[in-house]
Amino acid sequence: MHTYYKILSVFLIATLVLTNCTTEKKQDPFQVSKHHIGLLTDSMQVKDLKLAFPNDSIVKVTEDNEFTGQINDIDIYSGGSKILTLTPKQALDSTSVIESVQILSDQFKTDKNISTLSTFKDIQDNYKISSINNLIKSVVVSVNEINASFTIDKKELPANLRYDMSLNIEAVQIPDHAKIKYFMIHW
Repeated sequence: MHTYYKILSVFLIATLVLTNCTTEKKQDPFQVSKHHIGLLTDSMQVKDLKLAFPNDSIVKVTEDNEFTGQINDIDIYSGGSKILTLTPKQALDSTSVIESVQILSDQFKTDKNISTLSTFKDIQDNYKISSINNLIKSVVVSVNEINASFTIDKKELPANLRYDMSLNIEAVQIPDHAKIKYFMIHW
C-alpha cells in the first residue's frame, strides 16, 4: 500500500509540472503594459538590456563630457530602423533601471491594441484620459492607468489650436482622426 502512495505522488507531481510547462504563455515581444514592454521590465538594469533585445542593435548615445550630468539615451534599432529610445534613471550607470521608454515602432501595442498607428479616438475609447498638455509643436495626452503619454503633432489639430501655447486644450477639441506620433511609458 505504501508503494502505491509513492507512485501516485510521483505521478501527480509529474502531471503538475508538465501542466505548468505546457500552459506557460510566452511573452509577446511587442506587448506594452504598465510594467513591461516586451521582455523589457521596469526593474531591468541597463547592463541587462541584451536579454530583452537579443536580436536588435543597442546604441548608447553619450555626451563628450561625462561630467555634464545629462541622462544618456539608449536607442534600440531593429532591421535598420529605430524602434525605441530608453532613458535610464542615472546617467553613465550600468546598474541603473530605465525611467522612460519612447515607442516609435507600430509593432508595439498596449493590451488594448493601441500603437503608433492608432488615433486619438482609439485612446479615448479605450482609456480614461488623465490630462492633456499643450506644448510648442504637439499635445501630450496622458493615461495614468498604464503610465503612458501619447504625443500628437499639432498639425493634426485645427489651425486655431496650433500656435497658442496658453490655450487649455480639451479632449473635445482634438479630432477623432488625429494620429499618434509616438508614445512613452514612464516608470
